[in-house]
Amino acid sequence: MQQTFKLRKFTPDDLQSVMQINRVCLPENYMDFFFMDLHQRFPETFIVAEENGKIVGYIMCRIEVGLASFGLGGLVRKGHVVSIAVLPQGRRKGVAQALMTAAMEGMNYYKAKLCYLEVRVTNDPGVSLYKKLEFEVSRTLNGYYSDGEDAYVMTKKL
Repeated sequence: MQQTFKLRKFTPDDLQSVMQINRVCLPENYMDFFFMDLHQRFPETFIVAEENGKIVGYIMCRIEVGLASFGLGGLVRKGHVVSIAVLPQGRRKGVAQALMTAAMEGMNYYKAKLCYLEVRVTNDPGVSLYKKLEFEVSRTLNGYYSDGEDAYVMTKKL
């Protein structure tokens, strides 16, 4: 399949487009300073997808230090996918998969040993994409989302 989009790092000029995608695609919305803070701290893992010069998707992550799973033992750096969204016109083209792959490469830059994310238990396309990328459901968070829906925590060793 011909790739119709390209990926690049987020720049501050992209903020309004990214916030608009966040509002259109996700019920969890963030203030502008939250996006900018993640960009300033972890630029390697804040990536946008462009199609015909228009941003159609983004991923933003942060690097945290926490207790390891997967028998890694002790404290490790973990990449946390904070938010990923693709506009309807950008879907079913591999955009989300490309964003995830690029973000995980960025996590390697920060020496993260694993990557995790939360996904709605009803988000079948998301869950199946993450499984395709070799993520596993490590636990369920009851009532995680503001509307009371549960989330799966999905994890992958990097």
